[in-house]
Amino acid sequence: MPKFAANLSMMFNEVDFLDRFKAAADVGFKGVEFLFPYAWPAADLKQRLANNGLAQALFNLPPGDWDGGERGIASLPGRQSEFEDGVGAAIEYAVALGCPQVHAMAGLMADDGDAGLHLETYVGNLKFAAAACAKAGVRLLIEPINTVDMPGYFMNRPGQALVVIDAVGSDNLFLQYDIYHAQIMEGRLAASIAANIDVIRHFQLAAVPGRNEPDGGEINYPFIFAHIDALGYDGWIGCEYKPRGDTVAGLGWGGDYGIG
Repeated sequence: MPKFAANLSMMFNEVDFLDRFKAAADVGFKGVEFLFPYAWPAADLKQRLANNGLAQALFNLPPGDWDGGERGIASLPGRQSEFEDGVGAAIEYAVALGCPQVHAMAGLMADDGDAGLHLETYVGNLKFAAAACAKAGVRLLIEPINTVDMPGYFMNRPGQALVVIDAVGSDNLFLQYDIYHAQIMEGRLAASIAANIDVIRHFQLAAVPGRNEPDGGEINYPFIFAHIDALGYDGWIGCEYKPRGDTVAGLGWGGDYGIG
């Protein structure tokens, strides 16, 4: 059976962030993920996890100036020193929270940007990060993101991620497969997931269109969940969706999986 992690950046926004841990546990979630932990002391987050019997499934490296529109810096030329500092911060939080993996966002490339230079920077930064994370016992993940929600994002398809993983040449770099993004960019989800399952260490989900609860739209999620199970995947599936209304009221999709 799939293991679902509530994304606390997008779900349970009816309450303050630190109260979302209990809200998630109360409806059956055993794991959580969120975008970034850095605004809160690690000790406070660790206590919330422990108090509610939750595992920390994933979070992202520092993304640069998020409020200013940046979406990661791993591929941005000239930002290597800042990226390396962010790797150190992420590792500290991951170790403190018992989080097995972190995601390095690639970042945006301008229309007139040098794709070759971005790729060279990305590969170099990921080599550094994968090695540093390996020393701490933390996996490093990269994720393709669709061009509709995030125009200009440097990596958009699973095939591109495989090329990057091969270029980095580390046994500590893996794929974060967001089913929502993959459906928008290329579809054929069952075949794509099967082709990439050996390097996938985290899934995320949302309905297409709308990025809402996984209870309708283009994706047959019960089929996808069964498919993932049949392939032997035993990691987390992050619920990175925007509830249409009240979070708990929208959890009807999770009844067969102990959620709701």
